[in-house]
Amino acid sequence: MAIMSVLTVSAQSIYDFRVKDGVGKEVSLSDYKGKVLLIVNTATRCGFTPQYKDLEALYEKYHSEGLEILDFPCNQFGQQAPGTIQEIHEFCTANFAIQFPQFDKIEVNGEDEHPLYTWLKAQKGFEGPIRWNFTKFLISRDGQVLKRYESAVKVADIEKDILSGNSLTL
Repeated sequence: MAIMSVLTVSAQSIYDFRVKDGVGKEVSLSDYKGKVLLIVNTATRCGFTPQYKDLEALYEKYHSEGLEILDFPCNQFGQQAPGTIQEIHEFCTANFAIQFPQFDKIEVNGEDEHPLYTWLKAQKGFEGPIRWNFTKFLISRDGQVLKRYESAVKVADIEKDILSGNSLTL
């Protein structure tokens, strides 16, 4: 835990973090340099799960222009992301045909929270715990955290932010 805390404190950008993909392989977020990122903690048995449909539509519309959606399943809220990452991925592809990257399950709050989320929550005054599934963070092409969206924010509203402003423009 101390090593993770040091990483979080010393991290200068989103690109300093490593995460595990759906098969357990370490992936550096530096692989996403120059991309607009939407980082989402998700669950398959949540009232917000239908957002997968809108997230996939957004991904299909803008992926070729540099948008990446990074999906981090999380079982911390009402145990609404049960099963293995493989089972979660099968559910998401069968029901929502997702094509965006889906990473291993993580925790976003508490003692075992992933350092990425510790860092995300500390940016731009976003302190405070993640309140529920489908909280989203918008990251600019240069790795800056621009905005945090709570669960109920519609993907269409996020799309407007992605398309507006100098650092958000795809």
